[in-house]
Amino acid sequence: MRIDTLQPGEVFVFGSNGHGAHGGGAARTAYDRFGAIWGQSEGLQGQSYGIDTMSGLAVFEEQARRFVAFAADHPELRFLVTEVGCGIAGYTPDEVAGFFRGASENVVLPERFIAVLAEPGS
Repeated sequence: MRIDTLQPGEVFVFGSNGHGAHGGGAARTAYDRFGAIWGQSEGLQGQSYGIDTMSGLAVFEEQARRFVAFAADHPELRFLVTEVGCGIAGYTPDEVAGFFRGASENVVLPERFIAVLAEPGS
């Protein structure tokens, strides 16, 4: 699902890098269209939310967990998660979907993440 527009209250969740240099992929879309701030790698930025996927898997997992908590604390918002980490960062859904386990109902995960989370034993 490609996200080109957002409704009020929707937030585009994208993978960033540690420098907040939103030069390509979903990060560029977040910067060009949804208020991502150049130089800010993590957190709410306009109608977008960045997660650093380029500084190693441990950093990615920690920031994804913080995002899940943030989303739970903001039920008035609807978070549209891209395939965070599966583009330029080079991870697979099997490697990262579990980082979003337990996300609240206001978090819309990509189909491939949902499929991984639905697998027995995942």
